[in-house]
Amino acid sequence: MPSTTTAPETESPRPERPGFGRTFTRYLTEANSVMVTIYSLLLAFAIGALLIIVSDPSVRRAWGYFLNRPSDALSFSWQAVSTAYRDLFEGAILDIGRLQEFFDGTATLAQVLRPISETLTYATPLIFTGLAVGLAFRAGLFNIGGHGQFIFGMLGALIIGFAIDLPPLLHVPLALAAGALAGGIFGAVPGVLKAKTGAHEVISSIMLNNIATYFLLWALSTTFIHSLTSQELVSKPVDISARLPRLLGWAGSGLRVSVGLLIALALAAGIWWLLRKSTFGYRIRAVGANPHAAQTAGIDMGRTFITTMGVSGALAGIGGGALVLGLNPYTVNPGTVAEFGFDGITVALLGRAHPGGIVAAALLFGALKSGTLHMQPAIPVEMSTLLQAVIVLFIAAPALVKTLLHLRTPRGGLNTLEARGW
Repeated sequence: MPSTTTAPETESPRPERPGFGRTFTRYLTEANSVMVTIYSLLLAFAIGALLIIVSDPSVRRAWGYFLNRPSDALSFSWQAVSTAYRDLFEGAILDIGRLQEFFDGTATLAQVLRPISETLTYATPLIFTGLAVGLAFRAGLFNIGGHGQFIFGMLGALIIGFAIDLPPLLHVPLALAAGALAGGIFGAVPGVLKAKTGAHEVISSIMLNNIATYFLLWALSTTFIHSLTSQELVSKPVDISARLPRLLGWAGSGLRVSVGLLIALALAAGIWWLLRKSTFGYRIRAVGANPHAAQTAGIDMGRTFITTMGVSGALAGIGGGALVLGLNPYTVNPGTVAEFGFDGITVALLGRAHPGGIVAAALLFGALKSGTLHMQPAIPVEMSTLLQAVIVLFIAAPALVKTLLHLRTPRGGLNTLEARGW
């Protein structure tokens, strides 16, 4: 019987993996979340450069005779833009000239650290309010009421700060807890209205912002809160025992950043753990990803709305408390709250509602604020607001960035943040 032989099986060739260079190039040309954010920043600064050129009279005159001497227009434009952005860097991060003076013995360490201290000072409240908005985003909610929650947290910490006499180890935590409680209760109101009546949180929180603003004006006029030494609309200062210590106090006077920054960073890490490792965080993400599937799976939608908005308001409230307890003169007036509540929305958008991204976005906006103050009077302070607005425009419209730069669509589609329920 003839023997049969079988041909040896040949292994099918494995597909070659693309090299690092090709993979990296593909990533750079894709409209993923990271690259859209980076390109949004670059486009915003490019638009800012154009506005700097247009607003400079000498540069405009040089462009008037561009055909005769194009080098003048180009050199003047480069000088105006490079000087402005150099001043922005020196006012936000580090003044190289001041550093040299420090090594020469003609400047103090506090003067060298002042730019980064101011950046961190402006960024600290934005981390709190950005986390407040970002947490709500994860549940598909749009917490536009951070302004009012920030005000109530500020008032709660202020009252405990001057009305109760306690040692520092108890006074500071109690004041911050009062701020968190006041902001959390005020933030939970839109959640309750949405859960019980279906009222959209954007409408109710906008109205609550107005209520908080006028409540602050009334509270500052009462004899209980109004200053005993000033006729202006300003509060009593918090006691020394309730004040947050300066973070860079060892470097000298004038550095305003407080321990509130460390509290903000700790809360950012806590929110990351909450979202990724806890049952409550899973409910938030499930409701935000697909509310119908979450409800079918047995998740209580109303309870999730209320608790999420409550925690979100508490985050903003702690931010208000850290502001009044950490910044001289440790008082509250109608201008103290500034725009931290509303700027938290832009921070959350730029950070893609991720705690780490929110911290980075808050630092960027803090740097823009600190740096543009250093750019004056050549560049108006509104440049910071303009850059923030352009950045948010591109972040909120990734399809626009994709179209302008001819980027490829990622496999999972364009990543956008959505607040459901309209």
